[in-house]
Amino acid sequence: MRLKGRDIISLEDLSNGEISFIFNTADKFEPIARGKKKSSALAGKVMAALFFEPSTRTRLSFESAMQRLGGNVIGFAEPTTSSIAKGETLADTIKTVEKYSDVIVIRHPKMGAARLAAEVAEIPVINAGDGAGHHPTQTMLDLYTIRKTMGKFKNLNVGLIGDLKYGRTVHSLAYAASRFNNKLFLISPPGLEMPREIVGDLSSQGKEISETSDLREVLPKLDVLYVTRIQKERFSDPAEYAKVKNTYKIELKTLETAKPTLCVLHPLPRVDEISSELDSSPYAKYFDQVFYGVVIRAAILSLLLG
Repeated sequence: MRLKGRDIISLEDLSNGEISFIFNTADKFEPIARGKKKSSALAGKVMAALFFEPSTRTRLSFESAMQRLGGNVIGFAEPTTSSIAKGETLADTIKTVEKYSDVIVIRHPKMGAARLAAEVAEIPVINAGDGAGHHPTQTMLDLYTIRKTMGKFKNLNVGLIGDLKYGRTVHSLAYAASRFNNKLFLISPPGLEMPREIVGDLSSQGKEISETSDLREVLPKLDVLYVTRIQKERFSDPAEYAKVKNTYKIELKTLETAKPTLCVLHPLPRVDEISSELDSSPYAKYFDQVFYGVVIRAAILSLLLG
């Protein structure tokens, strides 16, 4: 499968076969990501990381992946340090940056910004998150973590809990998980339900979906529990945020009725929705998830750059 020169803006840009191919490629990069082997696969290549929104894991894992493969990184982590602060358009920024690099990784608060960048640029563009839109590499590392933990990423009961309205990670994961015959359990407080258009799309495709606000009701059925933060920055009204911020907190006692093999994931950062006491339990796979971000992104960068 040839992915060289492709953009990855949404997981819809990739077939199921291409996703599986990326996962198989990622398996080969794990020792490199751990620093146990050296690679010069991307020596002489330059990645431009353009982060118009704060990020720790996504930005650093892309940079780590590029550097582990012998490549170089340019870019910014704060838009006020770029000419955007002077009024430059996003299109002009992209046209400029592509002259310095071989691939662009962009995170932007506006939905559709990554798609615009891809339309403007002649080099590959990877969407690292666009507002409440898509975050395809996060979704791939989520599925990959499930595969590494559960031995498969198909035919499972997957629970998504927390902010399902604004969370771009769960929007992408809902579509992706359902593509691989996983049943979705959508768990959220009133007002933060999964957008109706997403539920409608999946239902019209015949996907299995269950919605509830009560985790206890569905917990014993779950193979995976994907926890999300209630995102304060997405609320225009602080009072509305205050109503829902502490709706769910996952502690060890919360999981008393869970399967012993339950895999608990979180895209991070967390605030107080997962107790730190869970970190040393066999359920906790969210820091493994962090590491697999380097593995998946190394595979993607190597494939897009040939």
